[in-house]
Amino acid sequence: MDTTIRSEAFQTFADAAGSIMNPAVREWRAQGGKVVGYFCSHMPTELLMAAGLLPFRMRGTGSEGTELSDAYFTSINCSFPRHTFNLALKGDYDFLDGLVCVSSCDHVRRVYDNWKQALPTPFLRIMSLPKKVDDPQVEWYRDEINLLKDDLEQHFNVVISDERLREAIRLRNETRRLQRQLYFLRKEKHPRITGAETLAVMVAGSAMPAEQYNPLLQRLLEDLSQANGERGKTDYRARLMIVGSELDDPEYVDIIENQGGLVVTDSICYGTRTMWVDVDEQAADPVEALARYYIQERPSCPRMNGDQPRREKFVQDLIQEFAVDGVIGERMLFCDFWCAEHYMNKQDFKEAGIPFLQLDREYITSGKGQLMTRVQAFLETMGK
Repeated sequence: MDTTIRSEAFQTFADAAGSIMNPAVREWRAQGGKVVGYFCSHMPTELLMAAGLLPFRMRGTGSEGTELSDAYFTSINCSFPRHTFNLALKGDYDFLDGLVCVSSCDHVRRVYDNWKQALPTPFLRIMSLPKKVDDPQVEWYRDEINLLKDDLEQHFNVVISDERLREAIRLRNETRRLQRQLYFLRKEKHPRITGAETLAVMVAGSAMPAEQYNPLLQRLLEDLSQANGERGKTDYRARLMIVGSELDDPEYVDIIENQGGLVVTDSICYGTRTMWVDVDEQAADPVEALARYYIQERPSCPRMNGDQPRREKFVQDLIQEFAVDGVIGERMLFCDFWCAEHYMNKQDFKEAGIPFLQLDREYITSGKGQLMTRVQAFLETMGK
């Protein structure tokens, strides 16, 4: 990814997003810290932080194939878990002291089953994720969080007190507020940071301790503020929004932006859906506050049934707030949830007069020429 940002903080983020084992994880491990991986943004990372653990969101970054994981998954499984599990089988995730899976979809759910049989990770758990966003489901997830809390305390010999949970919530909310400030810069007519650069910053936040990430992000915001007037994206043809699922590859966004479409916002699970609202820091029960946030308060994904009208409003509000000209619907092949969601999105955008392009993809960015051609054609149909 090419960048014109002159900032050591940004380079640190780009390095962390471009590899699995980054310097922050090495340093954490060297100091005796333990790392627990997780797959889905519904995972309450504050719980791991309160246990003194480093949450690390699982990715397949750097994978070149699925030759090992193909013995466990069929060719019609989503390529994201296949590439990620392939790295695990090769030993790239041997630094993990634990893994928590959430039953977010059948594809990721199968990772847990196969991991349990094939890999000797000391701590391995799965959380049951409700399919609705009502109060009974909040209570359900509160119980799930408490079960995981008990298991973490017993296995890692720690005490996760309410005070430690509140401090973790405060720290994670600080991350969210800083990330929102970064996004607000993209409202400008000539944003000082591109969509690809922003995604690198967001991915890095899932692979670094918040105590290190937050000051670096604050420094990046200051660097970008000082660069006001010296840089800014001016050579774009349209302001775009990406709506979709698991997207952790800045190169994918970079290809879109190299065709003239500047990605100014998103609704993805490495983007706004993880940080657009905060966890209630004043709640009497921090565990219930986490359950309510992850099930009911944060922007949902198609995993949650009956919440599509709220998702539509969230996207439409962002379109207005960021002056979006068109929307790209990103979907991993074989993802049932987003197949149905993008069908509904297409109808909603058509009614609202918003240009929409659906792009299905494999986890590894391939077929770059086809992607470039489709984005170019989309911009031309928009009159851009």
